[in-house]
Amino acid sequence: MQYRDFGKLGIKVSALGFGAMRLPEDQEEAIKVIRRAIDLGVNYLDTAPKYMKSTSEETLGKAVKGYPREKLYLSTKYPTENASADDCRKWFEQSLQRMRLEYVDFYHMWGINWKVFTEKLDVKGGPLEFARKAKDEGLIRHISFSFHDTPEALHKLIDTGYFESMTVQYNVLDRANEQEIHHAKEKGMGVATMGSVGGGRLGFPSEKIMGAVAGGVKSTPELALRFVLSHPGVSTALSGMGSIEMVEENAATASRPDQISPEERRRIEAMHDENAKLADLYCTGCGYCQPCPNDVNIPENFKYMNYHRVWGLTEYAKKQYAALGTDKNPWIKGLPAHECIECGECEPKCPQHLPIMAQLKETAAALQS
Repeated sequence: MQYRDFGKLGIKVSALGFGAMRLPEDQEEAIKVIRRAIDLGVNYLDTAPKYMKSTSEETLGKAVKGYPREKLYLSTKYPTENASADDCRKWFEQSLQRMRLEYVDFYHMWGINWKVFTEKLDVKGGPLEFARKAKDEGLIRHISFSFHDTPEALHKLIDTGYFESMTVQYNVLDRANEQEIHHAKEKGMGVATMGSVGGGRLGFPSEKIMGAVAGGVKSTPELALRFVLSHPGVSTALSGMGSIEMVEENAATASRPDQISPEERRRIEAMHDENAKLADLYCTGCGYCQPCPNDVNIPENFKYMNYHRVWGLTEYAKKQYAALGTDKNPWIKGLPAHECIECGECEPKCPQHLPIMAQLKETAAALQS
């Protein structure tokens, strides 16, 4: 396993981090998966109170029992819905109890944006007030945040100086935070990336993506991890690993002393930029076509079509398409393309003047099993 400086915190973290959000449902098997990762050198493990139907913290706590505590860096998070110092204390104490820990290495303000930071966190009697006190008491070693907002907002959060590390989205499909990761490094922050394998999207094969590296790679996840780890500002790339086989493959990738050469990285970046342009030609995802009278989720269907035709992630696209309108993916509302009744209400609303009905037919033909 390769190890990297976690900002200027005097900590070395494994290039591969364990994201405990896609564990096997069987707890004993989940514990085996986590312990295999630790045995292969993974020392940064990330969880949250609500992962795995609120069982992830407990499972992680059981898995790390028996390992030297000082050699592992454990991260969990505070959900900010009812933000206050007292609420943060309650969640933090519950996390400690579930994981059976005396302290947490990295405590994240979970999934924040600039509005949440200014209106809920950085206020009198707010969560940051408790976090600072807990840090003074040694219960929290480092205050962190995970993030969902614009790169401009991320820049401002970094510049507050309140946080010592951050966990942000970054992968070969989504490079929006690329420059801000450089900025965080300049500020001495540790950077963990989430969605390193595209939130599971890059766990599926794509000859287009794999072919971007000279000599090829064994799998799309290998290419995905190597790309993320080639960014000089990334300290650890989190991956939600649900099996021992996934752990072993990712650990082998993160153990490489070399990742991607500057020339290979430029080739991947050029491919990304060109593919992003092609995807926008098909649909920018603006959502002006919605709502559909028959509840077809037009932007989501076209997003899956782009994964298929632009990125070559056909297997993933078909799986997601099949889940539309079912309880397999309750977070995504609306129906698949083949439910279009060709009423025509969407097309006049489209600022790109796309032939939406024809493209929905094309999407259904390509992705419907």
